[in-house]
Amino acid sequence: MKTIELTSIKTLQISQAPTPQIKEDTDVLLKVECVGVCGSDIHYYETGRIGSQIVNFPYRIGHEFSATVVDTGKSVTRVKIGDQVAVDPAMPCYRCDQCLTGRENTCRELLFLGCPGQAPGCLCEYIVMPEGSVFPTHGKISLEKAALVEPLSIGVYALKQAHLQPSSSLAILGSGPIGLCVLIAALAQGHKEIYMTDVIKERVQLANKGGALWSGNPKQQDVTNEIIARSQGGVDAVFECAGQQETLDQAIDILKPGGKLSIVGIPRESKWSFSVDLGRRKEITLINVRRQNQCMQQAIDIIAENKVQTDFMLTHQFPFENTSQAFNCVANYQDGVAKAIIHISKSK
Repeated sequence: MKTIELTSIKTLQISQAPTPQIKEDTDVLLKVECVGVCGSDIHYYETGRIGSQIVNFPYRIGHEFSATVVDTGKSVTRVKIGDQVAVDPAMPCYRCDQCLTGRENTCRELLFLGCPGQAPGCLCEYIVMPEGSVFPTHGKISLEKAALVEPLSIGVYALKQAHLQPSSSLAILGSGPIGLCVLIAALAQGHKEIYMTDVIKERVQLANKGGALWSGNPKQQDVTNEIIARSQGGVDAVFECAGQQETLDQAIDILKPGGKLSIVGIPRESKWSFSVDLGRRKEITLINVRRQNQCMQQAIDIIAENKVQTDFMLTHQFPFENTSQAFNCVANYQDGVAKAIIHISKSK
């Protein structure tokens, strides 16, 4: 089968690999259809690492994808041959203390697609996944939208972890794909007072298009004072989705006393800092969001019900042969890109 491998920094090459085979009774053989380019993929593409996770070249990255079931192990009951599915790239052990207490996202033996030292990614024609990671869409959403399910599940999980009231006001700092997924999840929960920021003008426009009450650009205006004024003293929750020190500082200022700060974005730095004095006096609650946990089906339902628009996120689509172009587009924020989708099944 054809695969795309990261062979060095900013270099992706088409290669050949054996088509994977079902080995366990719970395995599902999938034909990969659409792959979304994630910000974490770009970290590996541009720097070869995320924190302590370092790529050993050549390596196959990618983890957001939709697929069609080609074959199943003997004990699989969730899906059948021909089903279209969304896929959770996480493969927990279901045996450790974390899994047994419902924290599968922090499983001590977790394997995650496209993560160095864990499992090769999904930039390939076929892949085998355990039944627990495969979610049938029952034809209710397109294959392109099914590739959005995993990032949207992170937005759903971020909202779940924050435990907000329906009347809570919130700010989302960073209007890239994950910030927009937090927006979609918040709108699906009925939140109306949502402020967003981004340094890219096209993403500010996407945030407004997606349903934010207000969106602004910190390069052009004082977004901190703007949000404080519009919210009459600050917001109840901030979701940091940019992975930047600047937005972390803004979050502490924007939050009202008793507010909650959720860290969703992945920073390139190994350490961050924030105002201990201000954070303490405001009694800010800090929440770290680690991917998602048991939110895939809810994300599918949000898209299928069509009560909240999601089409606006799918800004760019590329054939398999143009994967390098897709990565360059996302890495360089070209042409107002939000979510770039690579069509694997349409490869030549």
